[in-house]
Amino acid sequence: MRFLKNLFSPIRIGKMELENRIVMSPMDVNQAMPGEGSVTDSMIAYYEARARGGVGLIITGHAFVDLRGRAMMAQTAIWDDEFIPGLSKLVKAVHTHGVKIAVQLSHSGRQVHPFFINGQQPVAPSSIPCPVIKVLPKELTVVEIEDLIEKFGQAGRRAREAGFDGVEIHGSHGYLMAEFMSAYSNKRTDEYGGSIEGRLRFPIEVVKCIKQKAGQDFPVMMRIAGYEPVPGGRTIDETRCIVPLLVEAGLDALDVTLGTYANGELLIPSSQVPIGFNVISAEAVKKASKVPVIAVGRINDPLMAESIIAEGRADLVAMGRPLLTDPELPRKAKSGALQDVRRCLACNTGCLPVGKQLPDEIWRSSCMLNPFAGREKEWPIIPAPKPKKVLVAGGGPAGLEVALVASQRGHQVTLWEKSDRLGGQFNLAAVPPNKQEFAGAIKWFSTQVRKSGVKVELNKGVNLSVVAEMKPDVVIVATGAVPLIPDIPGINSPKVITAFDALAGKVNVGEQLVILGAGKVGCETADFLGEQGKQITVIEMRSEIGLDLVD
Repeated sequence: MRFLKNLFSPIRIGKMELENRIVMSPMDVNQAMPGEGSVTDSMIAYYEARARGGVGLIITGHAFVDLRGRAMMAQTAIWDDEFIPGLSKLVKAVHTHGVKIAVQLSHSGRQVHPFFINGQQPVAPSSIPCPVIKVLPKELTVVEIEDLIEKFGQAGRRAREAGFDGVEIHGSHGYLMAEFMSAYSNKRTDEYGGSIEGRLRFPIEVVKCIKQKAGQDFPVMMRIAGYEPVPGGRTIDETRCIVPLLVEAGLDALDVTLGTYANGELLIPSSQVPIGFNVISAEAVKKASKVPVIAVGRINDPLMAESIIAEGRADLVAMGRPLLTDPELPRKAKSGALQDVRRCLACNTGCLPVGKQLPDEIWRSSCMLNPFAGREKEWPIIPAPKPKKVLVAGGGPAGLEVALVASQRGHQVTLWEKSDRLGGQFNLAAVPPNKQEFAGAIKWFSTQVRKSGVKVELNKGVNLSVVAEMKPDVVIVATGAVPLIPDIPGINSPKVITAFDALAGKVNVGEQLVILGAGKVGCETADFLGEQGKQITVIEMRSEIGLDLVD
């Protein structure tokens, strides 16, 4: 596409040449074999779908180099040679599509619960608990540090033997590598702490060890926080100071992110966080770097990605959740079909493992807008053996999605919506502050169902007589949920309205309001009306508010 010429221009990272500047961010989808870490067929299908979509480089989710550094039950393992065959199978599947792939090497340090490391005590540069995990870690001895340096090096060797085009060291998000580099978590007084040079010794020796074991020509990148917004955390000026030292040690690229577990809202930013919020960090690092710099953080629009590169603020852009939502984003953008890109809403529904890592539950990443994300192998969209006449009742997101998929499979689909517009409750979801991206989802769905040949009828409700007259082979009911009205005295008063009616602008709500319920709907409605200067009291029967909020 002419006006995306910078985004789709080639670039080199060390000896690795990429066809475009879009990097699949190392977002872990927890699809490896639970408790073991070997590559699964589902994991291969997930990455292969993104390779097929035309991304320039895939960086896989963090692979643990040591059993004591595992952060998730189904995290990828690279700590032993036995994992090389499975990793090689993944690489070959991605290479089939002409796409480069690197594996992220990681040790979670103090940011891991003992459950995931067989009850052992986490380790760290200093015996200071992570404020989120709240488990006292064991301070590493010098001998143990040297052992971990070797393990990172051996993991790099395995990556090369498996056929990976490079590796990325996870030096951000408050994991072990980041813990060493930051005075926030490193209080050592020996050669691995006490000064910038001391705090950098571990990552520098890891980089050198990987180069020694995997080859000096093997590309090594590092994900690093531009700064850590915590008391005593590394500043952007300090990061700019350490970047030349890391590059001198052998780094071939820097992937600039932000924060630690204490800033979870910045690690996986929600719609409340501005688009492209972290580009300023990448830009600052680029000014101090002689190697390519990758920008990441709420970059879900190819036009924004192009401007970042065209303006010289970064050399590449990384997209995680946008490629979870639409694996075909690069291909669509390159062809000029921007209206066909299904854009991430940063809703953090499905892609965020909050409260989903219990011992009896293996969380797998998913996407509210793309039900096939992470399930590409189990749910392939294939032609129906016998096309059917399908009637979909309801034009909300569920009805639109099922109509679209049914049409893609070759069925004759008619969708009836009783209101005068498509989108259902997404129309309401787009109203509260910082939720306007939901309107884009409605536009995308509406465009796609019409392009796919679905016959859409508005202001028409489905009932038994309609079904009898149309005689469809299948009726799919997707009429959505309705508000729960509590059975309490006074509930039928004309002064009592639903949040749906308030958000839809159907009622003049006045100036003094009481909102019953402080879940997501109640909180967002309060936020919306509060911006209008209303006086609001929120009542919740539980002891906490916003328990269903993940953003």
